[in-house]
Amino acid sequence: MKWLIPGIWFAAILFAHLRGRVRLPLGRQLLDHSVLLAPINAFMVLTSRVPSTPYLTTSEIAELKVLDENWETIREEAMQMAEMQRIKAADTHNDIGFNSFFKYGWKRFYLKWYEARHPSAEELCPKTVAILKTLPKVKAAMFAELPPGGQLNPHRDPFAGSLRYHLGLVTPNDDGCHIIVDGEHYSWRDGESVVFDETYVHEAYNKTAENRIILFCDVERPLKWRWAEGFNRWFGRVVMSAASSPNDGGDQTGAINKLTHAHWVIDEKRKAFKTWNRNVYKATKYGLIILVVAGFLAL
Repeated sequence: MKWLIPGIWFAAILFAHLRGRVRLPLGRQLLDHSVLLAPINAFMVLTSRVPSTPYLTTSEIAELKVLDENWETIREEAMQMAEMQRIKAADTHNDIGFNSFFKYGWKRFYLKWYEARHPSAEELCPKTVAILKTLPKVKAAMFAELPPGGQLNPHRDPFAGSLRYHLGLVTPNDDGCHIIVDGEHYSWRDGESVVFDETYVHEAYNKTAENRIILFCDVERPLKWRWAEGFNRWFGRVVMSAASSPNDGGDQTGAINKLTHAHWVIDEKRKAFKTWNRNVYKATKYGLIILVVAGFLAL
């Protein structure tokens, strides 16, 4: 019986790893943050009502048409935020979901994050926020900026309960500014949108001399059964809301991100250890994993 839960967990990790054509190295996959939610993610994918493909059509989620139709209104407020330099990296280490992106130039301004409140967005982007309030399937939204030379390395996002929507607002309109999902390229264009499954390995690059700003949304994944959708909404309300990060001091910081600073301090020490001696670091890391497994087997 003690093998049941670890067995299910490991099977779910392999399920995620073997999806698609592009994979992270197995060693990295086993230590990736997506491992934490692997069983839940497998459930979401297996009960999905939309195709389990890297890209989907926006027509499969009817609410997204509203965003497509209002892209110029949304762009106007995005440009204002860019001029005010409000699209930025986190002021402190309190954005666990995107902390690793900031060093590559990626920036964001939150408009919505599950059940968390962002008064700054309501004040500064009233038109966009008003549109989002009419779209309950859109669980999270932000303006996301990728400057010239910016990039996001290959990664998987940790939660399969949503799909990712990108709407081009201010883009280079050039193939040099693109995202690659499971090996398939998509180049952003002003006023054009795309939906993809962010649990496939994906990466992004801006190899042009111009900035890129998009509307970036997490949209509830349609599932086959109501009870499954109910579980997905509960998980988003309780767990994903706890990962809320503020634009400024007046916005809500979720419980998970309140712990992020401590995580950052520990992670900085980990990085310093890795820089000091990569081989010793690897030996220590895998040694600790073996100790944990051995401890479990001894139960």
